[in-house]
Amino acid sequence: MNTKLRLTILSFLQFFIWGSWLITIGAYWFQTKQWSGAQFGAIFSTMGIASIFMPSLMGIVADKWMNAEKLYGILHILGGLVLLTIPMVGNPTAMFWVMLLNMIFYMPTLSLSIAVSFSVLKTEGLDVVKDYPPIRVWGTIGFIVALWTVSLLGFEKSASQFYVAAGAAILLGLYSFTLPKCPPSLQAASSRSLFDILGLKSFALLRDRKMATFFIFALLLGAALQLTNAYGDTFLHDFDKTPAYQDTLTVKHPAIIMSISQISETLFILAIPFFLRRFGIKQVMLFSMIAWVLRFGLFAYGNPGAGLWMIILSCIVYGMAFDFFNISGSLFVETQTQPSIRASAQGLFMMMTNGFGAVLGSSLSGIIIQHYFTDATGAKDWHSIWLTFAGYSLAIAVLFALIFKHKHTTQPAEEAHPEGLLSVEQA
Repeated sequence: MNTKLRLTILSFLQFFIWGSWLITIGAYWFQTKQWSGAQFGAIFSTMGIASIFMPSLMGIVADKWMNAEKLYGILHILGGLVLLTIPMVGNPTAMFWVMLLNMIFYMPTLSLSIAVSFSVLKTEGLDVVKDYPPIRVWGTIGFIVALWTVSLLGFEKSASQFYVAAGAAILLGLYSFTLPKCPPSLQAASSRSLFDILGLKSFALLRDRKMATFFIFALLLGAALQLTNAYGDTFLHDFDKTPAYQDTLTVKHPAIIMSISQISETLFILAIPFFLRRFGIKQVMLFSMIAWVLRFGLFAYGNPGAGLWMIILSCIVYGMAFDFFNISGSLFVETQTQPSIRASAQGLFMMMTNGFGAVLGSSLSGIIIQHYFTDATGAKDWHSIWLTFAGYSLAIAVLFALIFKHKHTTQPAEEAHPEGLLSVEQA
């Protein structure tokens, strides 16, 4: 089988697993199990908790002791087995621990999938920069296909969504053992300390005021990144309590509507180079924050009837909101740090957004929704919930515009201000 096709299958299944439950678990939690909103926030925090330490630890294993493709396969098989047990979970506390175990196995596979793909492409003499992006796009397609599959099979509120994810995980795990070998680089690993591998050295960058400010905003915005993934599907399902909306496509198949967000992601990725050249990194990150305000605000006023256009526009805006900060943020780190610590600095950026930020946002949002926006019958005031999230995003955008100082230049960073590139020693 063609190498690119083999890696395309890997990328497709990698995100098909996630898409099978990430958007729809809220409907299962609230509509089927009718569990607490505060406890649901803790479920989404499991991704952040696992992201803080597992990718680095599994990176050490792949660097020193085990072929990356084998480790990748083992993690997916173990994750698939955990997913099979979720329908048997009978209370929110047990659900938290089972989902945490699932995330401990799944989150490191995101970085390992990249490591395996890069290794295979380089071994085959292919250009990573040119050949990997078209392969990665199939990951987003896999996520979308999973959403449609779960929705059209009627599994959005059912535990069967976890069986779909488990089947894909075990299949990918077994498939991984057929991939070309990606052996550990013992020489490279032995020259690095555990402190370096874990990316802890990059924390010295926080001594620089601009970098510290950037990472603080990365954490604060990271708190908002998963909110619509957590609550969007169940928000749309709740419209089935209104007779006028019960038979609409939006209420019957919310996951299909939500998949517009992922389609939008693929389109906005293509627009990033233009926006960066025209406006610069700071402005693009600010556009992202404003887009989050619109994402939440449009949800607040949208409905499956005359307001459907607002919900669809919110899903389109999501592409800008999610991509512009994540990618431009990564580029900011790339252009502001020395090559010797860039990998660690990127790890710190991911830790702040998908780690600490995700834990903060998931945990607090669940508590806030339960205590301030849920009545005695369990009904939620979605209008106020989304407006609260929009207000939070607006506050971050205003503070970012006022506090974060960065001058736009069209020159490469090394040429424009070589003395401005930070090393750990400088920071």
